[in-house]
Amino acid sequence: MQVNIAKAYKPGLIEDRWYKKWQENGYFSPNVDLEKRPFVLIMPPLNVTGEIHMGHALAITIEDILVRWHRMKGEPTLWIPGTDHAGIATQIIVEKQLTEKGINKNELSREQFQEVAWKWTNSIRENITRQSKMLGASCDWTRECFTLDEGPCKAVRSSFVNLYKKGLIYRGERIINWCPRCQTALSDLEVEHKNTMGQLYYIHYLLADEKGFITIATTRPETLLGDTAIAVNPQDKRYKALIGKDVLLPIVNRKIPVIADEEVDTDFGSGALKITPAHDPVDFEIGKRHKLSILNIMNDDATMNENARNYIGLERLICRDKIIADLKKEKLLEKTEPYMHSIGYCGRCGAMIEPRVSMQWFVRTKPLAESAIEVVKNGEINIIPKHFTKVYFDWMENIKDWCISRQLWWGHRIPVWYCHKCGEATVSENEPTKCYHCGANDLKQDPDVLDTWFSSALWPHSTLGWPNDTEDLNYFYPTSLMESGYDILFFWVARMIMMSLENTGKIPFQTVYLNGLIRDEHGEKMSKMRGNVINPVEAINVIGVDALRFGLTSGTSSGNDTNIGKEKLESSRNFVNKLWNASRFILQKLEKTTPDSYEHSNIEENILDMDAEDRWINSRLNRLINNISELMEGYKIGEAEQQLHDFIWFEYCDWYIE
Repeated sequence: MQVNIAKAYKPGLIEDRWYKKWQENGYFSPNVDLEKRPFVLIMPPLNVTGEIHMGHALAITIEDILVRWHRMKGEPTLWIPGTDHAGIATQIIVEKQLTEKGINKNELSREQFQEVAWKWTNSIRENITRQSKMLGASCDWTRECFTLDEGPCKAVRSSFVNLYKKGLIYRGERIINWCPRCQTALSDLEVEHKNTMGQLYYIHYLLADEKGFITIATTRPETLLGDTAIAVNPQDKRYKALIGKDVLLPIVNRKIPVIADEEVDTDFGSGALKITPAHDPVDFEIGKRHKLSILNIMNDDATMNENARNYIGLERLICRDKIIADLKKEKLLEKTEPYMHSIGYCGRCGAMIEPRVSMQWFVRTKPLAESAIEVVKNGEINIIPKHFTKVYFDWMENIKDWCISRQLWWGHRIPVWYCHKCGEATVSENEPTKCYHCGANDLKQDPDVLDTWFSSALWPHSTLGWPNDTEDLNYFYPTSLMESGYDILFFWVARMIMMSLENTGKIPFQTVYLNGLIRDEHGEKMSKMRGNVINPVEAINVIGVDALRFGLTSGTSSGNDTNIGKEKLESSRNFVNKLWNASRFILQKLEKTTPDSYEHSNIEENILDMDAEDRWINSRLNRLINNISELMEGYKIGEAEQQLHDFIWFEYCDWYIE
């Protein structure tokens, strides 16, 4: 029977048809088989802030390769897809949309704003699901999860309450990253540090009770209004005689002490350090040790507040210029010199970050980190590539308390209610009807929401039903693998390990596979400003999803960045076309064309009856299968694909078929 197969490969029609068939037949949903160990992968939740980009396409492809391989091996295989509410990023997008309509966010109630945010989020989630399917992701879509679904919400509240009862969550004043544009605390991950050429200002602080002065060097002269001391190193002979004396704060003429602290770097500037506890993390710690007062001089929008005296209302940089001018008038500015230093900017809106003291909620991470370090040390969790294990330990051994509160309207509301009568806090999974302390019923919930990373830190077990005792949790947890970018090893992966051990007493996954970043063909980071971004959906429309997936993953290795460009994608398209033409050629030469029409034969029994070329290609195929199995076991996906490519192109097509 002659088979009519199109000469040109048309990926869109074929790929879409087969994906729908697989999904309709339930091939992506595993059956629970208690006699078999399942392979489980929980998809890192995609942010509901836009379309899937090439980084997502790489991660989804790697995950899909591993999932399909384990499924082919006969293992019950679960891959749960999901999306993240992306607190601050989503709020900024919704605010911009409102502004375009002439609506100020503050004109709406919290509930009205959330209604708009939900509408936006649902539309984006539908788009992300559609694009993930377009990429061939063989997820169990019946278990699709969102970080604001009822299940994850219950998990978040339960986890918060448990940690609070154990004393691992507390509320206090600490230095945090503050965005004056978004007017919220930020995680370290949401701050982008850029080396910036600024100025180092040398300022004289006159001695209060005698002639002379001490000189300090600072990049932020506007913060001197909040100074509460001058610190010198106790071993610095230049300043030993001044320790314990008072100086006059320039312009303000308020007395502040000279203190000794070993943290002071004698080689920076003049070797003397102005201490502003409310606006610098190092100064805050020094201030705590010496019990200095904390004087906040800025409003939430980075304008100067009532503590700034004659500079009230000025934006911080305008205030800087005014203070420099006033210092010059009083002849207290010795000199300025160029100075390269790192400045933090909000990764969402681009505003310059202000370190400031703020009343926030924190997690005590030291106790949680101890067990998280141990499970990696003893091999219960394996990190690939191995050299990132050292990075993990460095971060975890120097971990600081985690600020988890955000001043937003979009996200998981903090489950704490304050009593108007006694002022105490009631912490509860469900909304309380009365104060746990005095019995009054006049309660108001904390307005803040939790850091997005808090809910995603629970992802491996919240998606399987925790804190409820579910069949999925009992069979599929702990999961097998977590695939993620190396850039969020600490911010997300480490937190999942800590929170999972705390909540379930078990590791969240056995292996962490870290992929690299996607760069253009020249090794440059992709960005819209550079004009070198490749849209995966557009690429699929041109070359097909199989070609895109092969181009993204062939030749790659864990932890290393991947260069992708037009030439590599065209090469991948050529390979897929080669497969099509080889299949077309063979099927047209065979009398029987459907797999169901073949009787299963024992190759070992018939090997002697084969021609030499058939025995040769079977030998090469068996060797390939063994090699690829070993490579896949070691997560060497790119190398496995390269061997597959070379076998098909050079041995099967160029030699065997020809």
